[in-house]
Amino acid sequence: MELKNMDLEERMRSYHVTGLSITLLENSQISGTRNEGLLEAKSNRKVNKNSIFNACSISKFLTGMLAIKLVEEGILHLDRDVNKSLVSWKVQENDFTKNKKVTLRNLLSHQSGITDPEDSFFELEPQTGIPSMVSLLKGETPYCKAPIRVTCEPESEFHYSDAGYCIIQQLIEDAMAKPFHQIMNEQVFEPLEMKNSYLDTAKMKLDSENFSCGHNKNGELTDRKYPIYPYPAASGLWTSSFDLAKLVIELMHALKGESKIGISENIAKEIITPQNGKSWAGLGVFLEMSGKELEITSLGWGVGFQCMMVAYPYSGKGVVMMTNAELGVHQMEGIIGEIYKSLFS
Repeated sequence: MELKNMDLEERMRSYHVTGLSITLLENSQISGTRNEGLLEAKSNRKVNKNSIFNACSISKFLTGMLAIKLVEEGILHLDRDVNKSLVSWKVQENDFTKNKKVTLRNLLSHQSGITDPEDSFFELEPQTGIPSMVSLLKGETPYCKAPIRVTCEPESEFHYSDAGYCIIQQLIEDAMAKPFHQIMNEQVFEPLEMKNSYLDTAKMKLDSENFSCGHNKNGELTDRKYPIYPYPAASGLWTSSFDLAKLVIELMHALKGESKIGISENIAKEIITPQNGKSWAGLGVFLEMSGKELEITSLGWGVGFQCMMVAYPYSGKGVVMMTNAELGVHQMEGIIGEIYKSLFS
């Protein structure tokens, strides 16, 4: 698998993409990497295999993998009312929850009946600091000014929701009695040797040589060089394309009963199974039949960054693409889409 008839450096110049990291997968293993450009415009910091980008909403794929692992261990339950396990905060009961309760399954698949309040879940404002997840869910922070609540019956509609993943984070923290980033380190990052992956935004050394700065569609640095989203489970991951590829491989291996972190074949299949009749909605990932083969994707898009993970879990092919440029168009309409088409069309 290779980039066919594509001058990557020329396409980066055309799109004003400052830095790009690609990791390719074949036969459920890493088959190559391609790293081009700079981590910061007008610097001499070159992108390499260990370069760390803001993964934005690809964090949801990571969170899904952790949640499924904890389901496997009996710590969490896919189809039980989450209020039975939540301690620090509860989903408020209302008319929409009379017949169906909010479950982890429908939180992971964006079908919990929860919608994000308007103008919520933006990047960190240094003067306001990192909010506690409970205060955020209560609507007590600038990042989410309205309490999170169920606005339609669970499983009746699909609404992409950062708030739903904030609830998952609180559920995991309440169940494990530890901070989310620590649980992820112990349960996923360390066993998979994801050494360039970070969720603890308070302690990240963002000015270290491996961290990428964000850039706009003109290739200029964003107002804040390192835009942070203080919602780890929903969009807080900083990682390398190489590390993220290891997570994709772990899912592929789990589907063959060869998981390193203890996810069984049966529970792994839940991740890539359409949920509640929504053909595109898996658990933490999106699904599509590409020809006769299942394709799973996860996309990240935020201030200064765009990225995408694509995998064909049964044939073992895939790619992770990370850029430090926010082009203002969907990934498939920019350089990421060109790379995807070069590899898979």
